[in-house]
Amino acid sequence: MTRAPYAADPAACGPREFGGADVGERRGPRSAFQRDRDRIVHSMSFRRLKSKTQVFIAPDGDHYRTRLTHSLEVAQIGRVIARALGLDEDLTEALCLAHDLGHPPFGHAGEAALSAAMERHGGFCHNAQALRTVMRIECPYPQHDGLNLTWDLLEGLAKHNGPVTAPGWALAQLDAAFPLDLTTWPSLEAQVAAVADDIAYDNHDIDDGLRAGFLSLDDLLSLDFLADQWRTVEKRFPNAPRERLLREMIRDQIGLMVNDVIDHTAAQVRGMGSVAEVRAAGRQLAGFSPAMAAQERRLKSFMYERLYFHPEQISAAEKARDVVARLYAAYAQDATLMPEDWQARLPARDPERARVIADFIAGMSDRFAMQAVARIYGFQPEGLINV
Repeated sequence: MTRAPYAADPAACGPREFGGADVGERRGPRSAFQRDRDRIVHSMSFRRLKSKTQVFIAPDGDHYRTRLTHSLEVAQIGRVIARALGLDEDLTEALCLAHDLGHPPFGHAGEAALSAAMERHGGFCHNAQALRTVMRIECPYPQHDGLNLTWDLLEGLAKHNGPVTAPGWALAQLDAAFPLDLTTWPSLEAQVAAVADDIAYDNHDIDDGLRAGFLSLDDLLSLDFLADQWRTVEKRFPNAPRERLLREMIRDQIGLMVNDVIDHTAAQVRGMGSVAEVRAAGRQLAGFSPAMAAQERRLKSFMYERLYFHPEQISAAEKARDVVARLYAAYAQDATLMPEDWQARLPARDPERARVIADFIAGMSDRFAMQAVARIYGFQPEGLINV
């Protein structure tokens, strides 16, 4: 695929925070963005995503999605869109793979607990924590902190959801050290990563909700556009089992959304000659058409009502928030409960001390957090495995 003029170019990318020197061909002939992707894939934070909540907390079933499988699915969708638009697939994939690295255990429930615990110390935001993770917490190299990713990757990760005009403390600190031009729109690769995330969780969460019994076909058919998809699938495969038809409907819905994004974005960027023009456009260029965006908003509202705010989900989230709150209180009171390497890096005073404690908790998997609270408080959290 020919690179479009408005695509990010690894040969002309922004610098790395700690210089551009690397080991070159000794570790394989890769572009700058391929190196970014590979550093993310090989990181410990990425591996821990396998045991972090996507929808269901610490599920027993092998087939429910986790943050890791979700990130892989986002990357697959992102690459498809990037290829069709002539964008840099490697940068798009790297952004998709890294976008959830800042999520604490138990997903948004864990984030709410950390944000409350950190209220007096600047709060907690998983998007900013993803930057903090790749720039300061992951430290596999002898000469510097972080993964030393390209400016393009960090910029896209910081503002894949759009410009940031009022950054919280974590993002503000990182931007002061390595300015990321937070008030402009990012590259198309970053914008594609954001919409790929929407497509993935909008549809794959339906699949998990059906599997868990929290959603039913009748629920889904209350949305006219899904009802249309269902009738079309039934006509194509009149004798297929219902379970296979449901999965076919979800695949069709993903395809409709992907094609809509490709067509709408191609029309938005027609005539643009550089990635600089994309950043200077002052508006989102990659995304859904107005009609599809309206459908997607209805689908999100439906999912919040029927799945994310399901009574069993709310109950599990309350217990998860209690686990994270207890862990923060314990470590804040007695730092010797933390591993020695984390004790060694703990600042003497707040807010820096509180923020490092939050870093430690944010990196935990769901099961590690439950085991930690059991060790400290002497009881096993109950009611968290809700499927």
